[in-house]
Amino acid sequence: MPTNDNLLKIISHETKDVINEMDVVTPTIYKSIFSKFAALHNINMNEEEKITDSLLDDKIALYTDMYHQTSKNTQQLSDNTDKAIFAIKEKNETSLKEVLEETKNLQLEIEKLKQSVYKDELTDVFNRKWLHNNYLEDKEKSFKIPGVLAIIDLNYFKIINDTYGHIIGDKVLVYIANQLKAIEEAVIRYGGDEFIVIFPVTTTKDSAYKKLDAAREKIIKKHLVVKESSFKVSFSFGVCEFKKSDTLSDVIEKADSNMYDDKIRIKAKITGIH
Repeated sequence: MPTNDNLLKIISHETKDVINEMDVVTPTIYKSIFSKFAALHNINMNEEEKITDSLLDDKIALYTDMYHQTSKNTQQLSDNTDKAIFAIKEKNETSLKEVLEETKNLQLEIEKLKQSVYKDELTDVFNRKWLHNNYLEDKEKSFKIPGVLAIIDLNYFKIINDTYGHIIGDKVLVYIANQLKAIEEAVIRYGGDEFIVIFPVTTTKDSAYKKLDAAREKIIKKHLVVKESSFKVSFSFGVCEFKKSDTLSDVIEKADSNMYDDKIRIKAKITGIH
C-alpha cells in the first residue's frame, strides 16, 4: 500500500471540512476535492484501486475475525447449556461450577466483541450503531423510551485543524470525549466534531444543561499545549427532551435549533481558539 491509514484519515478529514460548508455535494465534487488534498500529501490517486483494495482487505479481515469469534462464542454457549442441563439432571455440583466459570469467561469475550462493534475507534465513546441499536426502533428510527438529548458541536474546530494539523485535532476530539464521559451519561460521537449525550428521563432539561455547562466551563479554563504554544477549546450545545416514538432526526433538529443562541453567546465570549 503506497500510504497508511493515518494519512488517509487526515485527507478524509480535510475533505469533510470543505464539503461541510457546501449545500450540495456530488460524487464528482467529492472526488475532485479529495484528489486535491491527496496531491498536497503526495498521494498518487492513480493508485486508488490498490489503496481501496488494501483498506477493504483490512475491513474484511476485521469482520471475518468478528464472524469467527461470534460463531465460536455461539458454539460455546450451546455447549455450556448442554453441560448445565446434564449437571442439573445428575445433580453434579462440580460440573455446574465448571459451567459457571466457562460462562463468566464467555461473557467477557462477548463484552469485548460488543465494544469493538459499538465504540468509536478514535474517541472510545459510543458510535451511531450503538445509539440506533440501543435507543431506536429499526425502521422508524424513533426512540424506544423517553429522555433528554444534547447535541454538542466544537467551536473553531476547523481553525484548530488548519493551525495545528489533524493529529492535534484528533487529540482535541479525544480530550473533549473524555470530559463528556466524566458526566457519566451515554456519550456518542455522531460525526466529525459532533457528539450526542443521552440523559435518562429522570434528568430534567435544565439539569442536563447545567451538567454540560459545568463541563464546558472546566474545558474553557484548560490550556492545551502544543510544543511551544497553547490554545483553549470550547463547544456549544443544545438540549431537547424527547418522548417515546419521537424520531431521532426531529429531536436533533430541535436540539440544533436550541444550540443556535448558545453558539452565539459562547462565540461572543470566546472569539477564537486563543
